[in-house]
Amino acid sequence: MHSSHTSPVLVGRSAELTSLGEALSRADAEEPGAVILGGEAGVGKTRLLQEFLGRAAAGGAVVALGGCVETGADALPYHPVSAALRSLRRQLGAELDAAVAGQEGELARLLPELGEMDRERPETDGRARLFELTVRLLERLSTDRTLVVALEDLHWADRSTRELLSYLLRALTDSRLLIVATYRADDLHRRHPLRPALAEYERLRTVTRLELPRFERPEVRRQLAALHGEDPSEQLLDRVFARSEGNAFFVEELARSILGGSPGGLSDSLRDLLLVRAEALPDEVQRVVRIAAEGGSEVEFPLLAVVTGLPEDELIEILRTAVGAAVLQPCDEGESFRFRHALMREAVAGDLLPGERSRLSRRYAEALQADPTLVRAEERAGRLAGYWFDARDPAKALPAVLAAAGASRGRHAFAEQHHLLERALELWDDVPEELRRHAMRQGVDDGLCPAMSSDAPGDFVDLLAAITVAARLTGERERALALCKRALRELADTDALRAAWFWTQRYQLLRDLSRSDGWDEIAQALKLIEGLPPSVVHAYVLTHAAHWYVVHQPGAKAIEIAQQAVELCRMTGAETSGLTARHTLAWLTIHSGDVETGLAQARDVCAQELKPGNANALLHGFGNLSTALHGLGRYREAVEVAEEGSGLAERYGVPDAASFIDGNLAESLIQLGRWTDADDVLDRASGRRGVSSRTQAQIAERRAELALARGAYAETLRHLEQSGSRITGAHPELQHTLAVARIAIALAAADGRILDVRSLLESAVGDAIAPGHQRYGWPLLYEAAAAEGRARGLAVAEPGRAAAVRRIREAMQGQPEFVPLWAAQSQMIQAELLTAEGHDATARWTQALAATEQLEAPALVATARLRLAESLIAQGGAGSRTSAGELLREAKAVAGELGAAPLDREITALADRARIPLHEAEGEAASLPPTPAAALGLTGREQEVLRLVAAGRSNRQIAEELFISPKTASVHVSNILTKLDASGRGEAAAIAHRLGVFDT
Repeated sequence: MHSSHTSPVLVGRSAELTSLGEALSRADAEEPGAVILGGEAGVGKTRLLQEFLGRAAAGGAVVALGGCVETGADALPYHPVSAALRSLRRQLGAELDAAVAGQEGELARLLPELGEMDRERPETDGRARLFELTVRLLERLSTDRTLVVALEDLHWADRSTRELLSYLLRALTDSRLLIVATYRADDLHRRHPLRPALAEYERLRTVTRLELPRFERPEVRRQLAALHGEDPSEQLLDRVFARSEGNAFFVEELARSILGGSPGGLSDSLRDLLLVRAEALPDEVQRVVRIAAEGGSEVEFPLLAVVTGLPEDELIEILRTAVGAAVLQPCDEGESFRFRHALMREAVAGDLLPGERSRLSRRYAEALQADPTLVRAEERAGRLAGYWFDARDPAKALPAVLAAAGASRGRHAFAEQHHLLERALELWDDVPEELRRHAMRQGVDDGLCPAMSSDAPGDFVDLLAAITVAARLTGERERALALCKRALRELADTDALRAAWFWTQRYQLLRDLSRSDGWDEIAQALKLIEGLPPSVVHAYVLTHAAHWYVVHQPGAKAIEIAQQAVELCRMTGAETSGLTARHTLAWLTIHSGDVETGLAQARDVCAQELKPGNANALLHGFGNLSTALHGLGRYREAVEVAEEGSGLAERYGVPDAASFIDGNLAESLIQLGRWTDADDVLDRASGRRGVSSRTQAQIAERRAELALARGAYAETLRHLEQSGSRITGAHPELQHTLAVARIAIALAAADGRILDVRSLLESAVGDAIAPGHQRYGWPLLYEAAAAEGRARGLAVAEPGRAAAVRRIREAMQGQPEFVPLWAAQSQMIQAELLTAEGHDATARWTQALAATEQLEAPALVATARLRLAESLIAQGGAGSRTSAGELLREAKAVAGELGAAPLDREITALADRARIPLHEAEGEAASLPPTPAAALGLTGREQEVLRLVAAGRSNRQIAEELFISPKTASVHVSNILTKLDASGRGEAAAIAHRLGVFDT
């Protein structure tokens, strides 16, 4: 692992580099111009300029850099131009001296190294002549090459430099010159002299003005990875991005400080740098700035007026000064103010004394409590909670924090809710018991806590329950699990109902963390509620018990429990649990054969209004409906449902649900042939924080599936291993093990490892494919059958072939075919097995193709066309070959469009063996040097036969593979032996290898 203070690679900025590159290309074509690059301090202007100048120099341009200086700028006129000319003189030497010959005295004003300045010329025209001579000099130097002159920090430029630059930009014509200049946008106050100059530059046709934005989160991720040689943790990324706000320099400084162990992640050097502007302000302005820093990221003018106690007019003038110094900036047309950068606010606030901070926070809290209209309604609860918490007044902070947590939950801001509830936990012991019970009872009444009992005691366990749910929704599962354990210790044997609720939470968490199949937890919850009157907790437990049966033991028992759960939810008014129970029952209904009824039930669940309390259940309903539609082969419908569900989950801040649904979305996009879209969706799904191990495994499975289809087998294996590492425990789920086994079988078949294929099939299927898992079982059985069909003729495959075929047919028995997709897959499996047994499978493949052509799966259709073409070629006859050619060309087009390399290779190889042209131009001879095979006098067919001879094939096996008779194969072998003057098949193979026959 390496670490650097500056990113060793340029992150982002592709659009800006493109614009700079286009300007350079125009200069190469003798169209001189300029690019003016602006941005706040630290945003990355210098880094971008360095990258561009390096590329320009590598492309043959001469580059010169000059920078303005901050101190004494007016005493150093033309400094950046002088520095650039000095650089050019070092690089060009005598050539520059020749270009200035005769004008040394005047140009010495810019470049003193040229000699004494000419003091004879009248001052009236000296300045204009100096500007004109500078233009001519640059034009001469850029006659035979492209010249790039870069001027940094124009915000510090003296007036003479600004005027010279203006003259250059207007006067340059027919030269290969590009001028690039940078400036700090945040240093340009209203009366800054560069402002009118920039407006003037921008009106020129030859000038391009670019504003460099801050980084977005993905760019900060790449910058941190470049700085430290490895991908940052999500926690580090979140922390750095939030505090840096995408400023590249702040990203580097924060990362170095945090990883270096600096308290708060703000180094002394960075803090001092941030405080420079604020400390340069007058004392009264500094006082207001310090008060504003404690008010939050944005402070309303009326609130600031109350807390500062200043008259409005006086406060306005003070704020005007702070804005002019680029410390504060107005928001909402001056109704509120924020710091120019969040880190500056943090530095100013951090410079306050502890007692000073708490007193300011109390003043803010009291002002807001006295007049809630001082801030926007949606922010009141959160702001008041923050002020009282920072005021260090637990008795007032706890109810405010709980009220804010409830408000966050109402807005689906689950991460903020979790943060606030953790604050409540921190305050709990410092608040009198009666006050905290009252606050918690109010929270229960407002829906903040899950309803676990009718009397709503509002105690510490209720708080733990609320934090548990919030932590789970935001992906903090380890924290949620620790809270569950603590709650169960608190409850001991005193409250069976609430204990059952926490055991059910443990079931969900352990399953998400892939540590258990959850049965022990569900069984314990069921035991605790046994004999108790019906309640919402009873309904909650039974609902999740039904889910466990669906995943692990689908069938009649699962349906019975799901029906009981639906009815119990209805009786007790458990609306959220009712959604989960209903979509569980809908799933079971679909897979029992009543497809349309089950789909209608599932759609009805998804049509419910999304509320804070039902978000997770409803969003998983979208996920389950999309995966059910996918399993039915209704991929377009599945995509529509998944896109809607993913958008809702993203909007309401439920990351695991969003990525779970995105995994389903990618799966359907793959089947529809939209592989690039699937890549994008999977990148989005894996980039979220708080995604469970189970969902990560699902994403890895989808990536493996895509890599397999593309023929990237090493990548496929890597993703399979990632998936397997995330699905651990004694009871892995069939929905994952069957999917992974299918991909592993396909990989083994691609490597020709037929024995491994059989072993993997036996391990995956066992006695039979469990009911309700046919959507995973049919594809798995097809891969195994296809492997047997491809392995026909291999010596290693023959001893166990009959048993393997029989095993596949046994696994097919009892598998439902009431869905068109499953019926088509069944036809394809039977056709592959006929092929494996050496029977004519043409009729079966014809039926399979007719079935697949009704589906929305281009790769499956192309495969069926390939296999039918293969059977037709084996039949022989002109008509069969013509039909086979049409099928192969259609399949080839699809494979090429998809990027399905293995399928494309199979189609091409079959066409080559059968000598069927895939394109009209095929067969036309090309004037190429003779190959070793041609030099030996071998025909194309004899080369194919020789390759199979070298592979150890018998004449019969050669005949089967090349669709010729054994007698014809024997004739070809005899001809080869004669042409190679070989005594036998082994010697012929050795001669061929030695002469490189197989190298072409």
